[in-house]
Amino acid sequence: MADVDPADYHESGRSSPTGATFWDEDKKKVLLVTRGHPFARDQFYQIFEANPDIEYSAVEHPAAQLMFTPEFAKNFDCYVMYDMPGIEFNRDPDGDGRPRFVEPPQSYKDGVMAMLEAGFPLVIMHHTCAAWPAWPEWSEIVGGHFLYVPMKSRGVDKQDSGYNIDVPHKVTPVMNHPITEGIEPFDIVDEVYMSEVFEDSVVPLFRSSWEFTDKNFFSSALALKGKFYSNEGWSHPPSSNLVGWIKTYKNSPIVYLQFGDGPATYKNETFRKILRQAINWACSDEAKTWAREYNAKKAAE
Repeated sequence: MADVDPADYHESGRSSPTGATFWDEDKKKVLLVTRGHPFARDQFYQIFEANPDIEYSAVEHPAAQLMFTPEFAKNFDCYVMYDMPGIEFNRDPDGDGRPRFVEPPQSYKDGVMAMLEAGFPLVIMHHTCAAWPAWPEWSEIVGGHFLYVPMKSRGVDKQDSGYNIDVPHKVTPVMNHPITEGIEPFDIVDEVYMSEVFEDSVVPLFRSSWEFTDKNFFSSALALKGKFYSNEGWSHPPSSNLVGWIKTYKNSPIVYLQFGDGPATYKNETFRKILRQAINWACSDEAKTWAREYNAKKAAE
């Protein structure tokens, strides 16, 4: 027999000893949606294993698309989105690095809209702001838009977005809210985006100390051409330093957290606390009431 300690693979964390057959009704039920962008899987899932407030099930695209219906969503308290579907990389016959953008199936779009009409909450993380570039409505749901190539955002031609990996910066809460409760300004090492943020449509929660100018970012379009960590010949107007917000779409409360790229962030206890509080708030009756009242207020303005 191989010289392997069975404990190394049998003792895999909280999900192993707790029941996988039935939900713990005292915990919030979360569907965690992934695929479309690489990530450190074990370290990422450990965030959710360590969260004592939830039970979760993980699902990947394309199977996940079958679960976006109001009927299926009734089995959960919220969906946490860490996915980036709708972008097919390396499908470029011309060799210029441009990916192929595909629309979601109509059944998926109809299901998402019906869920949001019913007030179902979403917690959206990091690269999911780049999902479904051929479906502009998705960026309105998120409240922001990461562009891999120059294209239209909100009907206006925009430059491709910028990125910078493993940036040390300070994140500061800018609103008293259940998601920011107990959070002081904190240091984090994470990927930052220079992208479109629809500040007129969101309620700010967190801002970054990083300077969001093109000298501090690299072009995503150049990266697709194999020129990683380059901004040669690329320019971008200064962008928002907002890295976390809440908003509504139809009747649903939406949370977006831009941080969440890799293992350094996954281990950050303040990040974990924010994500835990974001899930708790999104699942709450308070969040659903806020979404309805916020929409009514906006409609009256």
